[in-house]
Amino acid sequence: MNLRARLRTTSAAWTAPIWVGIVVFYFFYALHLEDPYEEVIAGPLWGPQQVARSLFYFYVFAYAITCGLAVWEGGRLKRDGVWNLAPGRSRYRVAAHTLAPVIAAGWLVLGLPVVMRLIETRLLPTPQALAPLLLGMGLVVAWAVIGCALGHITPRLISAPLSAVVVYYMITETGQVEPVWLRHVSGAPDTSLDFGEQYKALTLLVPFLFTASVAVAVAVWWLPAARAVQLGVRASTATAALVVMVLCANAASGWGYGNGPISAGHAPTRCTGTAPRVCIAETGGAAGRLGQVRSEIVRSVTELREAGVNVTMPERVSDSLLTGRRKNPSTQAVWWLPLSQQAGKNGPGMISVRYGVLLSSVKFPCSFPSSFEAGQSADWVVNHDAAMLWAALLVDADKPYVAWRQSEYGSAFQNAEQVLAKVDQRANDARRLSPAKQGAWFEAEQAKACRLAQEGAR
Repeated sequence: MNLRARLRTTSAAWTAPIWVGIVVFYFFYALHLEDPYEEVIAGPLWGPQQVARSLFYFYVFAYAITCGLAVWEGGRLKRDGVWNLAPGRSRYRVAAHTLAPVIAAGWLVLGLPVVMRLIETRLLPTPQALAPLLLGMGLVVAWAVIGCALGHITPRLISAPLSAVVVYYMITETGQVEPVWLRHVSGAPDTSLDFGEQYKALTLLVPFLFTASVAVAVAVWWLPAARAVQLGVRASTATAALVVMVLCANAASGWGYGNGPISAGHAPTRCTGTAPRVCIAETGGAAGRLGQVRSEIVRSVTELREAGVNVTMPERVSDSLLTGRRKNPSTQAVWWLPLSQQAGKNGPGMISVRYGVLLSSVKFPCSFPSSFEAGQSADWVVNHDAAMLWAALLVDADKPYVAWRQSEYGSAFQNAEQVLAKVDQRANDARRLSPAKQGAWFEAEQAKACRLAQEGAR
């Protein structure tokens, strides 16, 4: 059968307007419902993350439509007697020719949103980015084999739509039920990717092997051989498939909710300068402002030093976006700041960079309670916050600091406005002192805040 005749008769062709329409609708509606187009292209942009997001809504739909169409085609092979018309042709070849349009339809359901997402974000389709797509394409083939076999033993008018619905709900419901390994072997990865992250091989192999083993066990039933040989091959293949499925379930049972194996730190970086050497994510949305970011960091630290604050210029300042979900703590020599988020198109700008420098550099010689608790003295707050606000005024980062403390006061103090006014008055009074006296005032304010915090903890 030539290609034109095959396309004219296959169910994948005459159902195309339905599933193509659903793909286009879900892409432009669901994928841009929470993240508008302008925010998406502003960054940060990471290929594997964008591909995984674009496939989230389409994995289950691709498997369902593939299985339903394959059931229909398998039933047609049985009805027309094609399975036995040409004994000289391999049954696998007959099945491959019949299922090729169905598989192509499933691949299009997955491929179209990926291509559209890569085009709108202008990202290159790297092997790491396409790995989630390859998983889906492999499982489309597996579901096509399973569906074709099901079409041979069930009435296609009933089983074709029913199988599509069953597959759809079976996979979507795995995310709502126990045990947790069900969601990891379903073929729709339960683990989302952050910037710079990509799936480890095991995360994608487990769901593929789980379903593919069933497809292989089904496919051996088409093996042309003596009955005794068929029975032996079928039994051994079914046993092997069961073993593989148990091993996959066992491997996935150790993963948490949305916590399959991933690796981080793969995003390319752009760096400039020395002491500090400032590095930022190349596709984080702020790489074009790298020089300005470094200048703000150096200027802020220098101004704090000249005012008498004991701060150290870091050796390196890196973008915390590069570490993915597992954030690295800052040290005296190495700072991790959300530079792309701060300086990006959708961020607050350089004031946020200066604010990050303030929080990373200005330290007290003691520790303070992380929250305001009933029964504990909060007398230290005025002196602590006045000292910090004074430092914030030095680097022009007072607005975000005041906004943060104002939100903290509102839930802790009944007289929040009076406390904030007192803090503001002390900080501004200090700014009117001579430069030499301002440094001494800051040290005295630090010492008093520490003394009051220690007394309140007793």
